[in-house]
Amino acid sequence: MLKKDLIEKIAATGITKKQASLALDATLDAIADSLKDGDPVLLTGFGKFEVRTRAARTGINPKTLEKIKLPSSKVPAFKAGKALKAMVK
Repeated sequence: MLKKDLIEKIAATGITKKQASLALDATLDAIADSLKDGDPVLLTGFGKFEVRTRAARTGINPKTLEKIKLPSSKVPAFKAGKALKAMVK
């Protein structure tokens, strides 16, 4: 599903596509801002968005096969809730 498809599904609830687009953009911006601040976003029954720290590790440059050190990094993550897992099953 693409973003435009999701907007159409939201608009099918009785609002315009413009309003649906604004609502979706505001929701995604709020989630991104919260993650940027290091705060998790919990949507009960759906899941949890959070920032996880990936540990530093040793990697290999595929061109030269030289070992390189990769620093630790922060990555966004999503963990599905019980209701979503049950729905997908």
